[in-house]
Amino acid sequence: MRILITGGAGFIGSALVRHLIEHTDHHVLNLDKLTYAGNLESLHSIASNTRYEFVQADIVDQATVSAVLERFRPQAIMHLAAESHVDRSIDGPAAFIQTNIVGTYSLLEATRAYWGTLPAAEREAFRFHHVSTDEVYGDLHGVDDLFTETTPYAPSSPYSASKAASDHLVRAWQRTYGLPVLLTNCSNNYGPYHFPEKLIPLVILNALAGKPLPVYGNGQQVRDWLFVEDHARALLKVVTAGEVGQTYNIGGHNEQTNLEVVHAICALLEELAPAHPAGVARYADLITFVQDRPGHDLRYAIDAGKIERELGWRPEETFATGLRKTVQWYLDNLEWCRHVQDGSYQGQRLGNSDFKDLIA
Repeated sequence: MRILITGGAGFIGSALVRHLIEHTDHHVLNLDKLTYAGNLESLHSIASNTRYEFVQADIVDQATVSAVLERFRPQAIMHLAAESHVDRSIDGPAAFIQTNIVGTYSLLEATRAYWGTLPAAEREAFRFHHVSTDEVYGDLHGVDDLFTETTPYAPSSPYSASKAASDHLVRAWQRTYGLPVLLTNCSNNYGPYHFPEKLIPLVILNALAGKPLPVYGNGQQVRDWLFVEDHARALLKVVTAGEVGQTYNIGGHNEQTNLEVVHAICALLEELAPAHPAGVARYADLITFVQDRPGHDLRYAIDAGKIERELGWRPEETFATGLRKTVQWYLDNLEWCRHVQDGSYQGQRLGNSDFKDLIA
């Protein structure tokens, strides 16, 4: 299969590209704008493979996307390109509206025009797979329940609202124009090559540098953690075997509070990197509680029963095994981290200007 992936230089996108090239015989074109979170070093291991191609482009640029579609002739599009960090969406929502909403619209229109030119059998086989987040469902705080594919949308942040809008656009293009779409909504991803503004890599790198480990509020926010390579397997399963028009929730069955995650990282670092930074007796001593971010959802948790029953996917990693692999990867790849941090992001806390200097 010829698969066009948008956002393939990002965290989840690069894991998907690596999985497709290393474990299947599919041909992949990676179309990525290369914003601050896009990093081609994450694809170094497969960059020279003859089944892989990279094109730098913005999904908002409909003419360029259309030209790429016409040349590459994909049989499936997997749409992962997005602004994805909640804190950044609080500081600057405009980019999220532009990429996640306008960009998805532009991509849908380019895809619809391309799809309409295909012979009948190819039109029938074509798939547009939109990759989204569980944050569109809002907050489960105080509710002993899980997000399912029929949970009503109730986004809390500019980021989640923009992703909810993009989900609605994709469904509308199927209902109105017949475009064969699939949607997935995933829980919090973690693993190798994660941009260090996110909780797990930020804590690892700050701890190694002897910097404060910022924990929002009291740290009791609950997230369901999904190892990124498990997610990549799930995405491939959906695009190749999923039912058109269906949504599949993808989760790791790993609910943890943020504070539990930070303590688990500290414990692993005590074992794997026992030489503490100067002046630090224990990594956990660096934990610093900071003002919570505005509109912070307190609990997310996914019921992944549908994809397990219908498509046979299950996560292979527990949180303990996945986190150990993740911490070890960062310890083994500090040069990659340094290259990433040479750019505009230098470890500052985003989303609340009062605390931006805390971890710089």
